[in-house]
Amino acid sequence: MIYIGSHISSAKGYEAMGKQARKLGADTFAFFTRNPRGGNAKAINPEDVEKFQIMARESHFGKLVAHAPYTLNPCGLKPEVRDFAFRAFREDLERMEAIPGNYYNFHPGSHVGQGTEKGIALIAELLNACLSREQRTTVLLETMAGKGSEVGGSFSELREILDRVELSEKMGVCLDTCHIWDAGYDIVEDLDGVLEEFDRIIGLDRLKAIHINDSMNPKGSRKDRHAKIGEGCIGAEALKRVAAHPRLAGLPFVLETPNDDAGWAGEIAMLRAAAGE
Repeated sequence: MIYIGSHISSAKGYEAMGKQARKLGADTFAFFTRNPRGGNAKAINPEDVEKFQIMARESHFGKLVAHAPYTLNPCGLKPEVRDFAFRAFREDLERMEAIPGNYYNFHPGSHVGQGTEKGIALIAELLNACLSREQRTTVLLETMAGKGSEVGGSFSELREILDRVELSEKMGVCLDTCHIWDAGYDIVEDLDGVLEEFDRIIGLDRLKAIHINDSMNPKGSRKDRHAKIGEGCIGAEALKRVAAHPRLAGLPFVLETPNDDAGWAGEIAMLRAAAGE
């Protein structure tokens, strides 16, 4: 079983996102909780949420993967950057309770010269301050490409963050194929080995979602440039193997490829076929 979709604009609300997902042949989707570059979030319409939840049940949607804004950086150097991260994170977790039981994914952040150890400590500080026992949302750390001073470019760095989180049962990981390829993990020639390494360091029980993207760059480039499926250095055949891998069955797969609706619909159909559906 594969749940697959793409990033969809949240501007028109949950019902519109659900309809757009169905139009693409999707049974999950990702959306930004607010403008990807930051700012305030729109008010949630309870009637819109109710209509979406009915649609999601009728269409047998998988879990959704909400995405924090790119500007959310809990390990930034400037106090105002960290302050925004705390405010937006708390607000977003509260808003996610309108659609309980789904995922909230975020880029761990960039330490901007403070050092990886300091960055990890600051990310864990945010999580310990914002997570609650009552929340029904699972927070996902995203695997990163390791460009610049990004934290999370290795499985071990993500594990170090998880080890410092008090409510660790509220945490998981979202694996991005472009990011881990750019970070040096060979999912083309050794997908099984990469998954075994993930399992050994983090645990596959922590893996909750997949961002399935091709990469414009060779393995280990640490650049993070997404490509359409089959138009990058990972290639369609390798990504089909990811979609069909039995250890990833049942997870939500999200396309973040530079595409339009017709392109995403084609990619969804291709990957669904590769998974035997």
